[in-house]
Order: sequence, then C-alpha cells, then structure tokens
Amino acid sequence: MVKTLYLLRHLKSSWDDPGLADRDRPLALRGLKAGKKMARHLRKTGVEAELVLCSPATRTRETLDAVRGAIGDPEVRFDERLYAASGRELLDVLRGVDFGVGSVLVIAHNPGLEDLAATLGGTVQEKFPTGALATLAFQCVWSELEPGSCELTAFVVPREL
Repeated sequence: MVKTLYLLRHLKSSWDDPGLADRDRPLALRGLKAGKKMARHLRKTGVEAELVLCSPATRTRETLDAVRGAIGDPEVRFDERLYAASGRELLDVLRGVDFGVGSVLVIAHNPGLEDLAATLGGTVQEKFPTGALATLAFQCVWSELEPGSCELTAFVVPREL
C-alpha cells in the first residue's frame, strides 16, 4: 500500500516585534495570504491527511489553522520534538507513526524539513521557502523509513499558485 508524506514549512512569519521569542512569532500578512492560496491548492489536488504532526510554535499552529479546512478531518498532534528539529529528528518522529496510518502532514521548520525531504529521496530543485509543500510517496511502513525510501511526487510554493 502506498503511503503519503506531506512536508509543509510554516507560512511567512512576522518579525514586527523584536522582543518576541522565536517560537511565539505569528504569521505575517503575507503568510496569511499565502495560506489562502495553499488551502485552495490542497482542496484542488485532493490532499487529505489522516494525521497532522505540528510543531507547537505559534507560526506552525497558525499555518495549520490556515489549511485545516482543506485537508479533511485529521487527527492533530502538537509535538515539542518538531520545534527546531533536524531532518534526523523529524525522521525519528515519523518512524513512530502507527503502521496503519496512510498519510501524514508534518508542519514544521527549516532546515529540518528540507533536510528530511532530501534524505528520504525527495531532492527539491530549490530551497524550501516558507509555505512550501513537498509530497513524498513510499511503500514501506513508517518504522522502516530510510534514506532514499521515498519518491518526491510534487513540490509547490505559494508564489507558484
């Protein structure tokens, strides 16, 4: 059975308040606009996640809010391990997903997401900008995800929508 992994980097965040802790930064107006574009894209392409793994940072939570109505009715887990995680750490989290889950959307940060996509076999042609979505397909169970075990089937950034 083919499984699907969606990697979504949070939308553009605001730097308006320099005293705000990094994890508390909200989305910028540009990010909110991009979120509407991404939600339309997700609906149009029929993306439905069974499980969302989301960093607890404000900008990732707000990114989830922006696309939530477009991805079905997934279970959502906010996971501290996803904040500032490396690609290796993200892979470790994914290996813990229940074998019966067919699709997962990870909403997190760079450089971890870009590293994870490259590690799994989804070499992207450009950097992983804010709001970028990589779609990877594979045929093993989550616990057996290894470098090179996935195929990048789509990559989209908000400015292309």
